[in-house]
Amino acid sequence: MVRSIWSIRLVAYFLFSASLSSADSFIDSLSFGHKEPLSPGGQVIPNFHISGEGGDPQVLSDRVMLTPPYPGNRRGALWTDSPADYPEWTASLEFRASGPERGGGNLQLWFVKNGEQAVGRSSVYTTGPFDGLALMLDQYGGRGGGLRGFLNDGGVDYKSHTSVDSLAFGHCDYPYRNLGRFSNLKVQSTNGGLKVSVDDKVCFASDKVNLPHGGYYFGITAGSAETPDSFEVSKFTLSSTSSPQQQQQQQQPPSQQQQPPPASQPPSQQQQQNQAAPANIDLTDVNSRLQHLTQQTESLASQLQQLVQSLDERHGSLIQQVRAMQSTQQSSGSGSHAKLDDVAKRVESIERAVTDIKRDVEGKDYSEHLANLHSSIRETREGLMGSLPGMISSSAPRMGFFLFVVIAFQVMLAGSYIVYKRRRANAPKKFL
Repeated sequence: MVRSIWSIRLVAYFLFSASLSSADSFIDSLSFGHKEPLSPGGQVIPNFHISGEGGDPQVLSDRVMLTPPYPGNRRGALWTDSPADYPEWTASLEFRASGPERGGGNLQLWFVKNGEQAVGRSSVYTTGPFDGLALMLDQYGGRGGGLRGFLNDGGVDYKSHTSVDSLAFGHCDYPYRNLGRFSNLKVQSTNGGLKVSVDDKVCFASDKVNLPHGGYYFGITAGSAETPDSFEVSKFTLSSTSSPQQQQQQQQPPSQQQQPPPASQPPSQQQQQNQAAPANIDLTDVNSRLQHLTQQTESLASQLQQLVQSLDERHGSLIQQVRAMQSTQQSSGSGSHAKLDDVAKRVESIERAVTDIKRDVEGKDYSEHLANLHSSIRETREGLMGSLPGMISSSAPRMGFFLFVVIAFQVMLAGSYIVYKRRRANAPKKFL
């Protein structure tokens, strides 16, 4: 048991170290749903602003309902309070859409400048000029659902455009309605381009799209038709391999990055200062990350200690249960043997009684009893044969009485007919 506990500790430690070295930590100020509970107060989500048209979205314990199942023609929006100033990032959205067979609506994931001020609760079809990226899920083209991507630099007014569908730069079919589970939409923006995936399958990607950063906000909007679809969001997370300090360093103008060294300092000292400044910035970021890793390691160690304690307690309880079962089996074994001996004795007594009855039946002569029974049956039959004819003749009906009844009935019928004919002949005749 001790060896298994130590093996569990080692495996958990190595897995945790590998996950910390390979995975990106979520940015709490731009994420929700990755920690419990979703809303501490049950009304708002920290660091996000919720708004609706026709009614505010409903914040539940594990999800946000942007549009309700009923009634239709509702809009809901969810925007971050702070911008995502990261040059490389990965955003993940878990959503679910459900409704009747002919329900309709759309869901958008935005990454735009000025965020809610530029888009608000609009969809791609109803928004004005915006600067950034929009991903829309709807049933365009009657294919049962699909995901499309739109880019704008602020020069195109989508609301007044005659053919918004033609502005999409990428798309894929995805039947997202009534799946009975939450779907995952992931967007990765790096120096190598943009990649959009749905349920861990690449939808579309491009190495020619490099999204800007600085003042760009994430937002989620949804709208339902008259026959509505209900759009629910359970999680939105943002992770990044870079830091805002690195982004600020990359955005410094060349005049600030390439200032000539003062005349009073020698060139070697100036080079050392230029090398030390980025090193200090990197060390600050590394220290913050190390502190975060240390906190996570301590929490994992406490959890593992609790796990070990619970395993020890379960092991002790199992040993006690096994001992109790063994003692009960031993006590019940002696009682069962006594019961079996009692049953065996009863079976033996029944066998002896059956053997005695069989012996009595085979040893005695019943011929005299059978002869007496035969003679009594014969006497009973002879008595019946002698008395039966007299009983039949005495109980038979008399023929004279029967003939008298028949003749009297006929005489009565004849008299009744004669009386009827006379009354009819003497009755006054009516002429019409």
